[in-house]
Amino acid sequence: MPTPRRDDQGAEFTAFYLREIGVHTPGSLSSFEAPQTEVAHAEQPAASIHRTPAPDASQPVQQRTLADVAGQAATCRLCSLADTRTQVVFGAGNPHADLVFIGEAPGQEEDRLGEPFVGRAGKLLDRMLAATGLARESVYIMNTIKCRPPNNRDPKPDEVQACNIWFGRQLELLQPKVLCLLGRVAAHAILETDAPLGSLRGRWHSYQGIPVWVTYHPAFLLRSPAQKHKSWQDLLTIQERLRHLQGS
Repeated sequence: MPTPRRDDQGAEFTAFYLREIGVHTPGSLSSFEAPQTEVAHAEQPAASIHRTPAPDASQPVQQRTLADVAGQAATCRLCSLADTRTQVVFGAGNPHADLVFIGEAPGQEEDRLGEPFVGRAGKLLDRMLAATGLARESVYIMNTIKCRPPNNRDPKPDEVQACNIWFGRQLELLQPKVLCLLGRVAAHAILETDAPLGSLRGRWHSYQGIPVWVTYHPAFLLRSPAQKHKSWQDLLTIQERLRHLQGS
């Protein structure tokens, strides 16, 4: 898949945010460039951008860690979700993981505890991983956005765009070998498509050169347990691809 396009609005947003965190050199733009998703191009009114105190930019951008970026994200007020969240849910797991799972947004338990996938769906994901010989601590888990939408609704386009700065920086630092997208919302946002989940599942995609596999969200599997065997097949397919990439 080609590098996601940037329109003028996206470029202006990125420039604004870089100024906010104290990065002024044009050469630094690529280090903070966030992946632009299809939903960000939908013609809907953008949420007002709330200014937030600039984090300490004295440390060189290229030497920052996930913990540094998570600390910056913790005070983010770039979209209206900052007014309703309990806390930012940045991500969790092995910062050197080859496999990264991406869901749509934090739920109620995630918002309360500050960690992704810790509710009923998260416990199912843990069991699925364990069944294939993977521990939660061996992978990295994150969402397309870092704050819980009210009533667990789908993220709005302007919310996805506002969080792109954190999403892009996370993936840049993680450098995973494989991405697994959990559910329709994450698949549509990352792959810039509105195709049904069923048509996206069962074949490999690519995001900025990273192999991508789409599977069902664990919350869907709780409602439709008959589909669990398909997710089992998906995890086995991912493991096979990882073994190939790790051995090459």
